[in-house]
Amino acid sequence: MRFRRGYTEEPEVNLIPLIDVLLVVLVFLAVSTTYSRFSQLQIELPKADPDQAAAKLAEIQVGVTADGRFAIGHDIVPVTDAAGLADLLRAAAAGMHDPILVINADAQSTHQSVITVMEAARNAGLTRLSFATRNRSGGARR
Repeated sequence: MRFRRGYTEEPEVNLIPLIDVLLVVLVFLAVSTTYSRFSQLQIELPKADPDQAAAKLAEIQVGVTADGRFAIGHDIVPVTDAAGLADLLRAAAAGMHDPILVINADAQSTHQSVITVMEAARNAGLTRLSFATRNRSGGARR
């Protein structure tokens, strides 16, 4: 019986596919990495004087009831549309400098009623809006 002898060649490691894969990974990492540039900003922080009383802000209080009626201040207004409410808001803001419109909406009022107040504020040129809410303990806050 005659056995064949195997070839005695040295196995070679082909590095070209490994280099190709590493180059693809390197390109992927270079493209997907975000480079952030941090620059130092010169900011002067505001100072507060605890002894000085806070100035009263110019506010216009608007109430929205559960059935969709509106009140400006403590007076219920007869209008239910945005155009009429915008005229009343313009009149309420007549002597004020950049007033804040505070919307006090009932929890059961419709979204449309609140959107109507917001649209009226936009039409009246009032850009600062705030919503009054209540703490879980029952106290009002803004």
